Amino acid sequence: MSSSQPEQNHIPTSKVQRATKFIGTGAKVGGNYIKHYAKKMVNPSLSKEELHTSNAEDIYASLSELKGSALKVAQMMSMDKNILPRAYQDKFTMAQYSAPPLSYPLVVRTFQKSFGKAPEAMFDTFTTSAVNAASIGQVHKATKNGKTFAVKVQYPGVADSVTSDLRMVKPFAYRLLNMNEKEMDHYMEEVEEKLLEETDYKLEVKRSTEISQACSHIPHLNFPVYYPELSSERIITMDWLEGDHLKEWLETNPTQEARNQIGQALWDFYHHQVHNLRQVHADPHPGNFIVQDGVTLGVIDFGCVKEIPEDFYRGYFSLLKRNAHLNEAELDQIFFQLDFLSDLDSPEEQAYFKGVFKEMMLLLGQPFHTETFDFADDAYFNQIYALGDRVSRDKMFRNSRQARGSRHGLFVNRTYFGLYSLLNQLRAKINTTKPDWLK
Repeated sequence: MSSSQPEQNHIPTSKVQRATKFIGTGAKVGGNYIKHYAKKMVNPSLSKEELHTSNAEDIYASLSELKGSALKVAQMMSMDKNILPRAYQDKFTMAQYSAPPLSYPLVVRTFQKSFGKAPEAMFDTFTTSAVNAASIGQVHKATKNGKTFAVKVQYPGVADSVTSDLRMVKPFAYRLLNMNEKEMDHYMEEVEEKLLEETDYKLEVKRSTEISQACSHIPHLNFPVYYPELSSERIITMDWLEGDHLKEWLETNPTQEARNQIGQALWDFYHHQVHNLRQVHADPHPGNFIVQDGVTLGVIDFGCVKEIPEDFYRGYFSLLKRNAHLNEAELDQIFFQLDFLSDLDSPEEQAYFKGVFKEMMLLLGQPFHTETFDFADDAYFNQIYALGDRVSRDKMFRNSRQARGSRHGLFVNRTYFGLYSLLNQLRAKINTTKPDWLK
């Protein structure tokens, strides 16, 4: 898929340059609010739709120019359908695989720093324009000795700006996510750790090779081969996999059998990682998967991998057991272990949060309670979105004196929300396999 976005010749890399860009964007957003309320004085029935559209365009334009962790956070937020107004979802989704690409001279500069030579000296052919551009890096197509490669090139300055970018993006996130500051700060450390790992391409090559080999037995799943000798801390070279991104493939109106087959491959892929490997590809958005001939799912990006501690794994998935709500003593122990509840909570708070998280886990666990599950059931997803919306607006939740939930849950929850969302887009009915202890 070729990028149609205009190329970018410069990325602000210093803290001052990036901070100036954030400040400018904040001023634009403030101006949008002033315009909105001025219009509302004339027309009291005016909705916020125009305001959201203007803000989404201004924020995305700024984050796209900065790239890196700020744009990645926007991408992450776009995956949660109930967390943002529609205008933000639509705009931020572009960060998954359609960000403005980097101009070729900057790509050459990255190669010179990594290998001391230009791409043309390493490959027989190398596309001067990116074929795909996302938040952390962009992909070029290359050939060498008759083989075709995908070469991912990281944007300059991304790795060095993670911490400062997250600090600056927090004010936008507070407003957009409707979260309290304690909750946001609790998770930011986990987000920062994962983003720093995602900028370490040598680590990504290592993990990609390990996980793809460990999952190679799964039917209808395919992985590229990675080439460490043609990779570095800022460049990854892997096999080029032909195929369509999920969105493009779905536009071809595939049969229900084909949808189920791709959906089953997705479910089996995540089942094996979570329950057998205890580490998981924690970035399940459509841009990381392609469908190949023979109805095979290709997995093309392992930038974000979450290692799951054993104690968290046992507690978390115990809550998904169908009969977990019958054992109150066990529930209490797990809720405290996973930081859903705290000794600082009043009896009223404990009762409230226990009820909320019980409802949440029972709902999220429904696919595990049956042998098969139809992810085309929009009513099920509407229940999830409605619950999330209700809880996020509840004063008890918003005024909590502390964050709720283990930080390990952030990317595990994100993984399952992303997986469920992909299966819903596929309209797939699958066999929901589970480990024996969870049955």
